[in-house]
Order: sequence, then structure tokens, then C-alpha cells
Amino acid sequence: MQNLSLAAQALSLLFAACLVASLAIKFWLASRQIRHVARHRDAVPAAFAGFVSLAAHQRAADYTIAKLRFGLVSTAIGTAVLLGWTMLGGLEALNVWLRNTTLPALGPLGYQLALLGAFALISALIDLPLEAWSTFRLEQAHGFNRTSPGLWLADQAKGLLVGVLLGLPIAALILWLMGSTGPLWWLWAWLAWIAFNLLVLVLYPTVIAPLFNKFKPLEDESLKASVEALMARCGFAAKGFFVMDGSRRSAHANAYFTGLGPAKRVVFFDTLLSKLTVPEVEAVLAHELGHFKHRHVLKRIVAMFALSGLGFWLIGWLAQQFWFYLGLGAVPALDAPNDALALLLFMLAGPVFMFFVSPLFAALSRKQEYEADAYASAQTSAQELSAALLKLYEDNASTLTPDRLYVRFYYSHPPAIERLKAMNALPDAA
Repeated sequence: MQNLSLAAQALSLLFAACLVASLAIKFWLASRQIRHVARHRDAVPAAFAGFVSLAAHQRAADYTIAKLRFGLVSTAIGTAVLLGWTMLGGLEALNVWLRNTTLPALGPLGYQLALLGAFALISALIDLPLEAWSTFRLEQAHGFNRTSPGLWLADQAKGLLVGVLLGLPIAALILWLMGSTGPLWWLWAWLAWIAFNLLVLVLYPTVIAPLFNKFKPLEDESLKASVEALMARCGFAAKGFFVMDGSRRSAHANAYFTGLGPAKRVVFFDTLLSKLTVPEVEAVLAHELGHFKHRHVLKRIVAMFALSGLGFWLIGWLAQQFWFYLGLGAVPALDAPNDALALLLFMLAGPVFMFFVSPLFAALSRKQEYEADAYASAQTSAQELSAALLKLYEDNASTLTPDRLYVRFYYSHPPAIERLKAMNALPDAA
């Protein structure tokens, strides 16, 4: 018993220390970024003179600073909520109440699904005001929001429905596996999780995405011929080229691939097509093809599945340790299953510890972006890709003067000045 108490106290201290350290790092980095962007607000960097106006540069600085300040508030609230769920006993109270009220009527599986559902619903309700503020105050103030309150609420309702329809079956399956398949349940649960994610990837383009946006075939014959020639030249096939009505919700622009294998679709935001020329769109698409050529997408999927396998194995071990529950503010039941409780505690605590290795993933992502840029420049034109990126940086109000440490910790894409410098050194295919 004494060893159990010491282990629980050690976990509590480690969790608290990591939470405080991560919070301090987040605030320190955000403060550095705010000061650095504000310090360079009044002058366009020399590398972008003649390409980006001072007004656009200042707009990007103001938008960046506003997002960072909002992020500080969101981080503080998120940390308080996390403490409430864990060390202050919020999850334990919810678990005890549901165990007493639903276990007799719904049985072990029903009670555990009720716990997962209640946690998800409460978390969503806590996040809802922040999401609304971000959309209707932050994005609105800087000219990006185009959604209406009605459309926003409809999106929230659809998201909840999709979450229930997809989340409930996989949650029920994993909980059943945890309680019915013995010590190796984590292996079967991991395989089920992989199958579920692959199914979602298949369903997303034709079933899920159309619930939120309208997609129509690309009608611009000149652009269609250009991108078809590019795809053929690069040895890629797609099931179709589609334009998405992104402008209904936001002024931000993007393009992406979706789907698996030969069922991949190329999707352009209508906002992107309205801002870029045909050669620039072709260069942006070539960049995305570069990710596939270098197998970045496959590598990311494999890495995600490998990490999820490690996570399931770790839950399988931690779920058997009483100190794991006690150290995070919960008490495991002796006469009821604790599987859902273990899953939730792991989901809450895991990101706190993973925060410290996140710069490694960001660095890998930046490396892959350079590789995709090089591929695009070889297939199309480095000059056109540079011009497209400059337009997107300006239209999306992305700062051109980020803090160096903030970039190294958070940025999944290289900052503009480093990216364009690398691109200018590449041979041009055009």
C-alpha cells in the first residue's frame, strides 16, 4: 500500500511539473513571438520589398498578434479545465455519478459509453464559446470570417452527429475488446483502430466532406488541362478535380488531396482559384504531388499508426496499475470496469508529456515541405511556386517575421523567408 501511495504521488508530481513547464514554455514562446512580430511591424523585410505592401505586412502582424493573444487565453482556460478533470477530481466525480446512475440500467458497456459520451459533450460545450469567439470576433475582425451564425450552428450540429455515428461504434468495439479479449486486448484494439481510420479516409471524400461543403467538378478547361497534364507527367492518377465552396465560411485559401489510392481526389478551394493564375495553381498542386512522390503521406500514416499502437500498449499496462488512476485524481472501482476511465485519463495526460517532443515532429514536417517544394520546382516552376506562396502568405495574413525559436518549436512549414530562399536556389523546370 505504501508503494502504491508513493507511485501515485510520484505520478501526480511528474504530471504537475510537466503541466507547469509546458504552460511556462507556451507562454514564453508566445510572448517572444508577439514581441518579435510587433517589433518588425513597421517595415517590410527587404527580401519581400516590392512584393508585399506595408499595409498587407501590418495586417499580417496584427492578425498574428491577435491570434497569439487569443491562444494565450485558450491555453490558460484549457490548462484550468485539464486540472479540473484530473487533479481536482472532475472526471472522478462524473465517473462516480454515472456509475451509480447508469450501471444498473445500462450494464458495464452502456455505463462506460455514457462516461465517454458525457465527457465528450461537456468538453465540447466548454470549447464552444472559444470557437464562437475565434470565428465571430477574431476572424471577423480581420476580414476572414464569412460564415453566418446559422451556418456555424449547423456545422456544429453536423459535427456532433458525425462524431456520434462514427465515434460510438468504434468506442463500443474498443471497450468490448478491452473487457473480453484478455491481456492482448490492446493489439486487437489497435488493429480495429487502424481499420476504422482507413475506413474514414475512404468515406471522407464522398460521404463526410459533402455534409459540410459543396463540391463541383472543375469547370475551367484551361486549368483542368494543365493539371491533368501535370498529373500524367508526374505519374499520378486522380478520380476527379473538384472545387469546394470554401468562401462560404472563410476567406482563407487552400488545396488538398483526399481519399486513398486511385480514389484520390484533388480539391481546390474556390478562394484559391480566385487568387492564383493557372501556372501558380499548377505549382501549388505539384507541391502536393511532391508529398506523395516522397511518400510523406504514407510515412505520416504509418507513423500515426505506430504511435497509436504504442499508445494502446501503454494503456494496456497503465490500466492495470492503481497508481495510474490515483495519481491523476481518480479512484478505480473494484466492482465495475475501469476501461473507459483509463482511456480518458490517458487522453488527458498524454498530450502534456508529448508536448516536449512536438518540436521533433515539427522539424520533420518542415524538412518534408522543403522536399515537396523541390519536387514542385522540378516539375513546374520555382518562380511560379514562389509567386503563389507570396500571394497566399499575403491573403492569409501569415507573418513574414516570426520569432526563430517559435518557428523551431511550432512551425510545421518553414517560414516564408527561409522557404523562398531555398526555392530561389533550386533549378527551374520552366
